[in-house]
Amino acid sequence: MSKRQMLTGNAAAAWGARLSAIDYLPAFPITPQTEIIETLARWIDLQEFDARFVSMDSEHSMITAAGAAAATGVRVFSATSSQGLLYGMEMLYTAAGWRSPFVLVNVSRGLAAPITLEPDHNDILAARDSGFLQLHCATCQEVLDAVLLAYRIAEDSRVRLPVIVNLDGFYLSFTREPVDIPAQEQASCFLPPFDALDQGFRGGRPCNAAVAVLGGSTYSYFRYQAHLAALNALDVMAECTAEFADIFGRAYSAIEAYRCDDAEVVFVMLGSFATKAKAAVDLLRDAGQAVGLLRPFLFRPFPAEAFRTALTGKRGVAVIDQNLAPGSGGVLHNELAAKLYDGIGELPVLVSFIGGLGGRDIGPEEFCEMARVTLKAAEEKQSPPPRLLYTEKEWRAMKKLQAIALHQDSEDRA
Repeated sequence: MSKRQMLTGNAAAAWGARLSAIDYLPAFPITPQTEIIETLARWIDLQEFDARFVSMDSEHSMITAAGAAAATGVRVFSATSSQGLLYGMEMLYTAAGWRSPFVLVNVSRGLAAPITLEPDHNDILAARDSGFLQLHCATCQEVLDAVLLAYRIAEDSRVRLPVIVNLDGFYLSFTREPVDIPAQEQASCFLPPFDALDQGFRGGRPCNAAVAVLGGSTYSYFRYQAHLAALNALDVMAECTAEFADIFGRAYSAIEAYRCDDAEVVFVMLGSFATKAKAAVDLLRDAGQAVGLLRPFLFRPFPAEAFRTALTGKRGVAVIDQNLAPGSGGVLHNELAAKLYDGIGELPVLVSFIGGLGGRDIGPEEFCEMARVTLKAAEEKQSPPPRLLYTEKEWRAMKKLQAIALHQDSEDRA
């Protein structure tokens, strides 16, 4: 029997790991994910569940330990954030190349410099080509559920790749929401013990397993095999989410569609800020505008076919990126643009917006303005240049601070 509690996103992630019956927890603290590891460590200390916790000396060694342990056939969990994810980036590629199936939670936080503790998605999107699959959560309930789903997908024999479950720092990590916590029996029914197949190390069965330095032909083959395995995750996820709905009564899919069936203009965005977009869609619908929302729950592999199907017949698409790739633009916009040109009939007009950087809010009036700009672009059949969401008031305040700094610098020089 499930129970409902008010949980932070961090606590929901910890519950997801606990219900997954993890065996090994290598960890290193970093704000704002530390609460996940603290919660799990407390439960282990209280002997509320059985797992081995090891405090590592860095994120690099943490991910190394996670990948190596998963290769021995145990269920592994860890968590990180922001600069920590980047510090362990080398080992993301390595662990994925090992085909070690484990789950890593990332609590998104903007990257330095300048320094911020608030969220955006540049950290997680920097890892998009590492070989890790990615699930992006919008609510605390999704965080718990995504961890369970991630293990089912990662450990499937058709995939065998690690998965990152992403949640936004502070907006989800420290925000309490009602969360249904499944009974352990339910969770175990959905997620049985990790079957390592023929993978694993045993003292009584010595063996040698390693990654050799390979030539280009062999290297290409193994890299392509990982690519095909990632694509398999699309079908595996569809199967897992159907079973998840039967057991827990909550339905998930690669893309969440909200009021899209008759929409002319569609917002597309990742993460918890999509809940703001939902509220804006309701507001615009009340005003008589046919607006909807598409939110990718699965980002790697990219659900291209689902997007093509959902956007067929739409007039305009406002892609709202909570990230910025300097010299290129929004990552989600670029990915979606590339995939839409791969088989759809008449293309909707795509308009790129950059917002929410460093946790900056996106207000209802800005969603209304984005809908207006996108509809105008659809009527003119012309996409405007990418636009940074930034108010005139904010711009004046930055100019004032700049003028003060220049004046102070001038006085210091004098």
